[in-house]
Amino acid sequence: MEKKMGEAVARVARKVNETVENGADSLDLADCKLMMFPIGIYKVLRNVTEGIHLITLANNELKSVTSKFITTFSQLRELNLEGNYLHRLPEETRSLLHLKVINLSRNKFRHFPEQLTTLKALETINLEENEITDVPVEKLSSMETLQSVNLKSNPLNEEVRVIARPLIKFDLLMSPKEAHAATQA
Repeated sequence: MEKKMGEAVARVARKVNETVENGADSLDLADCKLMMFPIGIYKVLRNVTEGIHLITLANNELKSVTSKFITTFSQLRELNLEGNYLHRLPEETRSLLHLKVINLSRNKFRHFPEQLTTLKALETINLEENEITDVPVEKLSSMETLQSVNLKSNPLNEEVRVIARPLIKFDLLMSPKEAHAATQA
């Protein structure tokens, strides 16, 4: 057990060091068994945070994302938080003015994270396999840059399914089976 934890810590350190040393615009900490974003990383990355445009924290054990994380990486264009235990985003998410793509699939969201509807550059939202029943369809439909919203495998209420189709470019609102059932209703 301790050996595995040590290996995970070493892998995180190695990936962070690579980002700093190479002046990379991305940080990939996927599959690192993180339960929270390590505080020490903020110090190590402090001189390069403005240049980081993509962060991948997929398939970890995160239960939350802090406001400090959001404000530190304010220049993000893409954020991948797939496969964690997240159920909400901090209010500071509204400050991600350059964010184009967010992947929140396979998490624990019960409510659509409405902070996303204020992001002017956002093009893609992936919320597949969550527990969302209601969606702010009108707010989403007024987002000029939004191109796709993936809500497959969510227990959406029937009203959302009917209203959403004409208003939004929901590329993957429903699985083909669900879409067929909706057209038959």
